[in-house]
Amino acid sequence: MLTSSELLHTTEAHLPKHRERLYPPTVTLSMFMRQVLDADGSCQKAVNGWAAQRAADGLSACSVGTGGYCRARQRLPLEMLSTLARQTGQLLSKKALAPWLWRGRTVKLVDGTGLSMPDTPENQAQYPQPSTQAPGVGFPLARMVLVVCLATGAALDVAIGPHQGKGSGELSLVRSLLGAFSPGDVMLADALYCNYFLIATLISAGVDVLMEQHGSRITDFRRGQSLGTRDHIVRWPKPVTRPQWMSPEQYEQAPDEIVLREVKVDHQILVTTLVNHRQTCKNELSTLYARRWNIELDLRNLKTTCGMDVLRCQTPHMNEKQLWVHLMAYNVIRLLMAQAASDTGVDPRGLSFKHTAQLWAQWTARGLSATSDDQRLFALIAKCKVGQRPGRIEPRMRKRRPKPYPWMKVPRAKARQYVKRHGHAPRPK
Repeated sequence: MLTSSELLHTTEAHLPKHRERLYPPTVTLSMFMRQVLDADGSCQKAVNGWAAQRAADGLSACSVGTGGYCRARQRLPLEMLSTLARQTGQLLSKKALAPWLWRGRTVKLVDGTGLSMPDTPENQAQYPQPSTQAPGVGFPLARMVLVVCLATGAALDVAIGPHQGKGSGELSLVRSLLGAFSPGDVMLADALYCNYFLIATLISAGVDVLMEQHGSRITDFRRGQSLGTRDHIVRWPKPVTRPQWMSPEQYEQAPDEIVLREVKVDHQILVTTLVNHRQTCKNELSTLYARRWNIELDLRNLKTTCGMDVLRCQTPHMNEKQLWVHLMAYNVIRLLMAQAASDTGVDPRGLSFKHTAQLWAQWTARGLSATSDDQRLFALIAKCKVGQRPGRIEPRMRKRRPKPYPWMKVPRAKARQYVKRHGHAPRPK
């Protein structure tokens, strides 16, 4: 993929100056992508795999120490990783077939989540742990906001910042991602993003929105222009108070009011800029908003299936690199799913991400590759479809009990000293 006609120029333009050594940049990046998709995810396994591949290709034996590979990862430019990750997602989104789109328009999902990383001084300095946790007990915590293509599931862009503090909220992060939207797109997001200034900015860029009404706003269907039962057009006035992040010039340039449509379907109030009720009825809006759940599944695929829930690097710079490599590897799997869906005439959202990732790992482990001439892989991917589970509800509970160990409430070094001096505490009965 990195040497395809679409990405070859970008890859070569961002390659650092390097010698032909054991781990050139393209080989290092390929190993890094396989590493983040592997359940083990250790550098040792990545190096062992490369050593075995060299032996299979008849090349000379190499060291299985991880130092050279780790230094090669550090030499990968961050700009190269972020650019390639964005371009892979954009290329896949632009090639979405017409039946996958919503009325011929590209719908883009937005949502945020939290990420953890190793407890090192460098990570703590940039991504401090919550203030409710004692020093040395918690882990650095970051907040991430992701933009995803609804049709293909491709990750288009991401923003990361501290989990708390000024300018660290999801609304602050999403403002840095507005470049991922083009005129004619539709943003699909939850109630947190139902913000006057964000919607006004998207309207000025020619982007429509569909969101759930924010809980702090009162909706009165007796006001505005009635379009039907629990369906009307209203005008939102500009908030009197200027937000702290907005300059006086930006506040003055914001429109004095915006025209929106509010509908109530199934005890849920939706807000949208799609005001023409003859073109888009309220039930169609409800059906489209129900598909917002796909980004929750995408985040689960990234964090659970691909192991991005806990970043493993010791510094923020390397953790950011790992984040972009995760998105690039995720987009590769989505590319395989899109090809399989195109060949078999199904929707890519109906195929299993985990099945594709597992199948691809087994496929490449046996020295096979995916080409347009060999349709066996794509046929196998299309065989496993996800179930249709509309309105699925699951309790947020855990049945399996954890191990009966107490929580660590002091720094690990201090806990080791205590055990060395007094021995292990007895297990609670």
